[in-house]
Amino acid sequence: MTTRSITRPAMSVRGTAAAVVGGTAAALMLFTAAPAGADTPVAEPDSFTSAFTAMATPDQVLNGDGVATPGQPGAMGTFTLRINSDLDIVCYDIALDGVTGDYMSPAKTATHLHQAAAGAAGPPRLAFPNPTPIGDGPRTSSGCMQGPFTTGLTPAGASADSGTGFTLDQIEANPAGFAADTHTVDFSAGAVRGQLTQIPVGSVATGGGGAALAAASDSASSSAAPVVGAVALGAMAIAGVTVVARRSGTARS
Repeated sequence: MTTRSITRPAMSVRGTAAAVVGGTAAALMLFTAAPAGADTPVAEPDSFTSAFTAMATPDQVLNGDGVATPGQPGAMGTFTLRINSDLDIVCYDIALDGVTGDYMSPAKTATHLHQAAAGAAGPPRLAFPNPTPIGDGPRTSSGCMQGPFTTGLTPAGASADSGTGFTLDQIEANPAGFAADTHTVDFSAGAVRGQLTQIPVGSVATGGGGAALAAASDSASSSAAPVVGAVALGAMAIAGVTVVARRSGTARS
């Protein structure tokens, strides 16, 4: 099968960590900025070993201390990840709606996958290019990248970037232990956040995030995020997707 070349959107993080206030500022002091190192953008592989989605809403946002810190009212997002853990390649489709203002994070981007279970805080493991365009309308980001991964953040007391040593099979082993979010100047703890849920590989397509948001926007609510996610996934079943055998969510030995 011929792979498609995917151009990675330009990364833009506007604003500075100095804009962070309150408890979030204290949490961000646990990290120090590291030199930005781009993860390798690559073409989409022929197949994937797993796929995941997160329906991100403001009510799921926590600050760095694990305290509930509601995000931007009315905002929502979909994060769809397709993984080939054998090649350590992740292809992402991210769509945000209702997120306004500039991005802000001490990391190299403001859009992350954190190793954090529901109701808990945790370090970022992947830093995605921020969805664009910056403005009041929908924002999207799509592409593929390959490890080794970096985030641009080094935890206090550590000697390595928080992405160092992270591999995608860790997501396959425990998807519920990961959360996706994006941070802005006005909502530095996160504008929206959502936990990963495993889905069949063939149910998603590149660029499907925008369609998912349109289908889910009328039915989204803070108390029905799982239902909204199911609606979104139905909208993302687009023709032309390569279907491969679904893989169990366990790590390789």
